[in-house]
Amino acid sequence: MSESPSASARPDVAAARRVVLKLGTRVLTHENGTLALARLFAVVEAAAELRRSGREVLLVSSGAVGLGKEALRLGRMPEELNERQACAAVGQTRLMGLYDGGFSRLGLLCGQVLLSPGDFDDRVRYLNLRSTLSALLRRGVVPVINENDAVSTEELAYVEGEGRPIFGDNDRLSALVATKLDADLLVLLTDVEGLFDRDPKRHDGARLLARVDDPDEPAAAAGGRGSEVGRGGMRSKVEAAAVAARGGCHAVIASGLEPGVLGRVLAGDDLGSWFPAKRALGARRRWIAHAVAPRGALELDAGAVEALRRRGASLLAAGVVRIEGDFEEGDVVELRGPGDSAVGRGIVFCDAATARDWCGGRPPDGVRNHHALVHRDHLALEI
Repeated sequence: MSESPSASARPDVAAARRVVLKLGTRVLTHENGTLALARLFAVVEAAAELRRSGREVLLVSSGAVGLGKEALRLGRMPEELNERQACAAVGQTRLMGLYDGGFSRLGLLCGQVLLSPGDFDDRVRYLNLRSTLSALLRRGVVPVINENDAVSTEELAYVEGEGRPIFGDNDRLSALVATKLDADLLVLLTDVEGLFDRDPKRHDGARLLARVDDPDEPAAAAGGRGSEVGRGGMRSKVEAAAVAARGGCHAVIASGLEPGVLGRVLAGDDLGSWFPAKRALGARRRWIAHAVAPRGALELDAGAVEALRRRGASLLAAGVVRIEGDFEEGDVVELRGPGDSAVGRGIVFCDAATARDWCGGRPPDGVRNHHALVHRDHLALEI
């Protein structure tokens, strides 16, 4: 690396030892949709250099669907979910073949890890996933991670509004991997320099935001969904960077089209948009906050919000003014304040029907009024 951590503009970034790299479809493909082999192998070489310097590397890679489309000689990306899944099935083998060949030539092993939402939704499966990835890292293997697009129905659910996906693109997946594996840094490589205060395609005077301490403030400038081939736009990258930062992991959004970008980011250069890490939540609270899809929502009054935020109290039924959804005991639910403001998430003591009775003044048998509907040990509040 060109600079020591003490001499860099971002010493905390330069000091990162466990790094998650996320490659977007637009980094891995040309504008006509064909594979950008030179850029793919440049990232492989950069990742190998990080491994040789003593850092641990996890690679979250898009591109399987696009590769499958090319292999199947389709003129454009199909709209039908099963056709996109067929593209993913063909493309995944080709994508891993390229990574395996590239890392092998540099004396390293890589291993494919395909994930579905249930791997994070179910805590036992999540802990098994964490153990597997940790074992790969201990053995010096570079995990190559992707959503299991060949079988996932999350995109369909997202489009049709049938549920809230845990991750609908690899941006959020990379943030979950970074926080669940206690990574120090997430690097999101895309086809632009970083996050701007305004859309640079529409405003000539748009300014690159080199440091983003409040991810919610510039979110409006991030735009919507991405290209025909990729699913994530800048907005999804900002949201992913925010998840990582709130989980105690630094995040940088930078251009993967620029040669040598990874080396410069890891040297702590003032490159791209940096989202500094916040105070990390504990592992269980991180799981509640980010890894599992909420099964319902509780709307709280102002007094309950104040008690949670200022006094560290548990949530009592008396503070709930409305209940949404059909959840079960032990499910994670969203907590909202007046005006639909985000308060956090928590694990509920009982199912939705019992909760509605309880909030209406009819507590369950054997439960007193001061008993918590959501105990403070099972809360993850917005920072």
